[in-house]
Parts: sequence; C-alpha cells; structure tokens
Amino acid sequence: MSDIQKRNAGEAAALRVDAGMKVGLGTGSTAAWFVRALAARNLPDLRCVPTSEATADLARELGLTLSTLEDTPRLDLTVDGADEIGPGLALIKGGGAALLREKLVWEASDRCIVIADAAKVVTTLGAFALPIEVVAFGHKTTGNRIADVLSDHEISQPARLRQAERGIVRTDGGNVIYDARCGAIHDPSRLADDLKLITGVVEHGLFLDLADEAIIGQDIGVETRAP
Repeated sequence: MSDIQKRNAGEAAALRVDAGMKVGLGTGSTAAWFVRALAARNLPDLRCVPTSEATADLARELGLTLSTLEDTPRLDLTVDGADEIGPGLALIKGGGAALLREKLVWEASDRCIVIADAAKVVTTLGAFALPIEVVAFGHKTTGNRIADVLSDHEISQPARLRQAERGIVRTDGGNVIYDARCGAIHDPSRLADDLKLITGVVEHGLFLDLADEAIIGQDIGVETRAP
C-alpha cells in the first residue's frame, strides 16, 4: 500500500503549487509522484529546480521548465520526500544519495513540504541509516573521523561506505556516501553540528528546522502535520 500512500502525498502536494511559482523538485520515489502530478496540472510559467540528475530527466521528459539555483536563487516552494520523519518534522534524508543538492535547494526555499508514506513517521530518528556525503579524496580517513564522532554520541557501529553492484556509489557531485547505522539519535542537533565540523564531510542527511509542513499519504487521502 506504500505506493498508493506515496502517490496520494505527491498529488496532494502538487495542489499547493500555483502558476508562476519557482519550485524545487525533490528526489526519490515519493518525489517522483509529485513531479508527475505537477506536470499533469499544466500550470503556466513554472520554473523548477531539480535536486538530482534523475529528477531533472523525469521533469524534462514530462515537459516541465527547468532552471538552476544560479539562475533562480530563491524558490517559493520545495517538495521532497524523506527516509524518516521524526518529532518536530526533523528528518533523515539522503537514501537516494542526493542530500547535498537537496539541502541546497531546501535552504533556498521560502517554504518546504516533506511528503512520505505513513511508514516513514517515527518517534525517534535513527533506525534508517544516516547518510553522510564525503569528499572522495582520503575518504577512508574521513570515515575514521566520522566513527570517532559517532562513538562520542554512543553510536558504536562505524559508518560504512555505500556500495552497489556497479561499485562505490557516487553522488551527482562526485562525492561518496557513508551510511551510519545509529539505531537511535538522541540529540540530532548536536550530532548534526559535530558531523559538519569534520574535514572531508560535505553534508549529512539530518534536515532539522527546514520542513514547514509534512503531507503523509494514507491508503485514502492524506494527513498533514506541522512542526
């Protein structure tokens, strides 16, 4: 039923977009439903900034007008998915390895809506492995530094380099991803700050104080939540 819930969330979010708006397009399976629903509305004068090459390809195929943050530095709205939605709409994102571009687009937006199926809502962040985007050069050394920070947060497992059948996963920016299986993140703000202080860490998947609203898909309709 998660596909139905994702579709319901994406279609509900598309109704929040008006003609002439500048819109950030998220990455992932739920965000793809939003992109499809937005294109189907055929609103005039939209400018869309995608958060990944995959989203750009989908949006282009559907006839949406694309832009970049260089040409459109301020956006009215960004709609994107999440891997976990915790209390206060604190999020874990980056399962699709687009977290850096996603966060850049989110922070350029006047309003951000997170969309997800009901299973993504949690009482404590951390069951989903936290993605950490790392510069490829010397990444093993950076991984050791990440392990030290995680240990300081009572997270015993070191972060692991993400790999797929084709080899090491690379982001659109050429970086690599380390996934930290935290179990539970008891102080997301402190962990976010500590990770950003590590030389070699480009960005992490903790999206805190960024979402203005959550649209949670149900089997019938949606539920909305505020921070």
